[in-house]
Amino acid sequence: MKTKYIALFLSTSIVASCQSDKLESDQSNPAIIKSILVSSQQMELDTSFYNYLWNDSFNYKNSLINNIQPPKGYRRISLNENSFASWLQHLPLSTDNTVYLYNGEKKYNQTAQFKVLDIDVGTRDLQQCADAVMRLRSEYLYASKQYDKIHFNYTNGVNIPFLKWSSGFYPSLKGNKVVWVDSSNDKSYKSFKKYLVNIFMYAGTASLEKEMESIPLTEIKPGDVLIRGGFPGHAVIVLDVAENKSTNDKVFMIAQSYMPAQSIHILRNDFSDSSPWYSLKEIEKMMMILTPEWTFKSNQLKRFVE
Repeated sequence: MKTKYIALFLSTSIVASCQSDKLESDQSNPAIIKSILVSSQQMELDTSFYNYLWNDSFNYKNSLINNIQPPKGYRRISLNENSFASWLQHLPLSTDNTVYLYNGEKKYNQTAQFKVLDIDVGTRDLQQCADAVMRLRSEYLYASKQYDKIHFNYTNGVNIPFLKWSSGFYPSLKGNKVVWVDSSNDKSYKSFKKYLVNIFMYAGTASLEKEMESIPLTEIKPGDVLIRGGFPGHAVIVLDVAENKSTNDKVFMIAQSYMPAQSIHILRNDFSDSSPWYSLKEIEKMMMILTPEWTFKSNQLKRFVE
């Protein structure tokens, strides 16, 4: 028997990095346009439509949640429909599973990705690891009109809020100090993207790590970040989490960009039969998180501070 559940929500209108030199909000917001859940004998399709402003041809059939299922015996954890976590869970996947660099060339290593996200890289070598994390976080906040929460620190510690930027100012560097000068910046999406390029130039893993709070791996949820700040450092973002209550285990899925700036992609897990999922129980045995291009310690999980 086919069942259909329909829920309507208000709609909204709507690149420093891994460079060697350089949360989820559970409150209700208008990020979702429409959500329809369709159950059939073959599978359950989630046709939620979120605002992914860089993508004007979103198709729910290409969303992460409808293409990557949890391992047998695991179920996705419950999420608030309007949260950053749920927004990540529904990200669109590219129909081309090739990782491209910012200059259009193919990345040399094509073995790290499980799937590639359908999101632009930009035309400069900027949207690297921490930048991809900040991109996804700020895109969600912009789409849900939480402009006051869009702010990041430069590596020198100066906070750069989007609200200041969008009020007609530009952060000009004078030595190691920031002076806000008059500009034509506003709240438009075009200006928002320019803001991100500025952040990517002067922020990175070293600064982002200091802005986040440490979280036990057992409390992991979508939106959390595995991060090692430094020069170089690395960061990957958790896109999805599932649990097996009978075995008391959780599995999670992570995505990254890297050096040079490249397509954001979901990472394989070459040490498990459940790829792309990473199991807490398996990590406990290895005492580390082995990803295709970086190894994290289990105590390097962080979360955005609300």
